[in-house]
Amino acid sequence: MKLFDLNSPLMVALSKLADIIICNIMFVILSLPVITIGASLTALFHCMQWLIMDDERDEGLIFRDFWQAFRQNFRQATLLWLICLLMIGFLFAYYWVCRSLGGAYARIYMTTFYALVFVFLVGFIYIFPLQARYQNKVRYTLRNAWLLGIAALPWTLLSLALIIGFVYLTVFMKPDSFQMAIYIWGVCGFGVLAYLLSFFVRRAFRKISPEQLKPKSSIAEGAVFTDEEHMEEDLMVQESSFSDPNWNRRDDLFGPQKPEPKSKKRRRR
Repeated sequence: MKLFDLNSPLMVALSKLADIIICNIMFVILSLPVITIGASLTALFHCMQWLIMDDERDEGLIFRDFWQAFRQNFRQATLLWLICLLMIGFLFAYYWVCRSLGGAYARIYMTTFYALVFVFLVGFIYIFPLQARYQNKVRYTLRNAWLLGIAALPWTLLSLALIIGFVYLTVFMKPDSFQMAIYIWGVCGFGVLAYLLSFFVRRAFRKISPEQLKPKSSIAEGAVFTDEEHMEEDLMVQESSFSDPNWNRRDDLFGPQKPEPKSKKRRRR
């Protein structure tokens, strides 16, 4: 195979990098109003999960996919983001209170602050990937994010380590090159980080795959993450969003889970 053949590993990798850069730029632009960060994150993870599966797509479709995911998830993802902002605001207030205390009390309360930050991050990592892939109500998406963070704790810890390491390498390793950090994050930083995180997230999602669930009642086969009708069941049930462009407009939440698209080789003209 020639190095510069359109189906060579090098060209496929460059094509994915171009898609990541496009998604990153769209994420940055659509996140400027701040309140839209939730919808932008959902769209970003939606596209990164498709890229990981190496799905066959036409040229330029990544732009349309991002915009479509942004619009379809805007209302619910924005509400999730506002709830996260309230949690972050509480953590800042708690930190200020802890710092205002003196002596041994300050150290004790700062320990509880770090514990609260860790608990918050354990669930926050999965909120928008869940919103991107599954259909559910806001309160159940929040609940499932923390349940998944605990159930897949090794992948959660790896995700946290990846985020901390990526931020350190691009921002804090050379504090004097802040402009370079802005350039990296503005061009590809968020996209690359979301792409790498999606590998861990997909591993964590196996914890809730229908094949590994043992139903305790007659819930429809393939349902993942329960809703109010099945609140008493100890299952995590939710419907997959992949392979249906109108997934979040459906009402049959307890229908069979749709199969993920099979990985195919990219076709180049």
